[in-house]
Amino acid sequence: MVTSAARPPYRLDPSGGCPHAVNARLLADGAVAPVELPGGIEGMAVLGHEALKDFLQHPEVAKNAMHFTALREGRIAPGWPMLTFATVRGMTTADGDDHRRLRSLVGRAFTPRRVAELQPRIEELTAALLGDLAHAAEAGGGVADLRRHFALPLPMVVISELLGVEPEFRDRLHHLSNQVVATDSTPGQAIAANRELVAVLGEIAAAKAAHPADDLTSALIAARNEGGDRLSDQELIGTLVLMIIAGHETTLNLITNAVRALCAHRDQLGLVRAGRASWADVVEETLRWDAPVSYFPFRYPVRDLTVDGTVIPAGTPVLAGYSAAGRDPGAHGPDAGRFDVTRPARPDAVRHLSLGHGAHYCLGAPLARLEAGIALERLFTRFPDLELAAAETDLLPHSGFVGNSVRSLPVRLTPAVSRGA
Repeated sequence: MVTSAARPPYRLDPSGGCPHAVNARLLADGAVAPVELPGGIEGMAVLGHEALKDFLQHPEVAKNAMHFTALREGRIAPGWPMLTFATVRGMTTADGDDHRRLRSLVGRAFTPRRVAELQPRIEELTAALLGDLAHAAEAGGGVADLRRHFALPLPMVVISELLGVEPEFRDRLHHLSNQVVATDSTPGQAIAANRELVAVLGEIAAAKAAHPADDLTSALIAARNEGGDRLSDQELIGTLVLMIIAGHETTLNLITNAVRALCAHRDQLGLVRAGRASWADVVEETLRWDAPVSYFPFRYPVRDLTVDGTVIPAGTPVLAGYSAAGRDPGAHGPDAGRFDVTRPARPDAVRHLSLGHGAHYCLGAPLARLEAGIALERLFTRFPDLELAAAETDLLPHSGFVGNSVRSLPVRLTPAVSRGA
């Protein structure tokens, strides 16, 4: 057994960057690593696949920030950039009966039947957005930002329609979501972004309260108005925050990362086209190989906990290292760093943990998989010669170390030679 102090903490770069080199270095020293969070806050990251799987379902690991020692002791400043992850009132910060209550209120919108019913709308949106992407490329000299014109609006429109969010709010909500999850914000930026996000969602909720409709926000408001312990005002807004952010950011990164992977591995794209792998295989391998969320905050041991030989003290904020676990050689073999859409799933374990595990497994996972699968199939069917219009090394990483993707993805829809280049 080793203590948490046996390894010096690794300072996570608040501005983010590609996580894979750092993950490999940390994993080489063990499945659990002490890390330094913004503001010098001590934390831990669980990086190994098996260690993370056990940790995510451990009965003595909590999500409620009442267990966060530094927060409870007043050592977290109001403008700490990661404070929302700890204090937002919703499923991701609730335990036990509270978690089950909040999850059940939202879960009915994500049953297999309800998700399947969304398929025609997702296909319709995808077709329209591919047209928009083509127009953007025509206006841009043959090059367009796939992230902006395709990967972002698809999940944003879908989750907005589920929630009943009108189009005029959507760009603002995406912008604020980015600011809220950023780990490099100044205190002033963090406070302002959170206040504005709460204000915008409050305006949306007020409109729905006045004019209910057949959408999830109206259903949540009805639950709140029932009184008792169904849903408080804070939980209503907190649930909307979580739904907006998780409902589009994860799928946005997933689609973006899959396109990058396929463009960099044309042989793997060829396997799909030859019928040797499916688009669902592409989605799963992308989730494993380049997880859309890299280090997800927070979980807290309720007592000193030994994980893979390392002691994590009670009350420590712990990051779930999804991107590291996805490339853990101990779980995925010596070629874990290779993108392989024909990779067989291990019979004795889940293929990856990138959408969580246990009671807090991502509620929207079926929807994210459906959106990404349709998006990728239709994209490469309409534009079979699509290629990146910039070197992978020139793509700017996503700001912050929670999300894992790039800020933009310039693509060329047809080969340059076809335009006489």
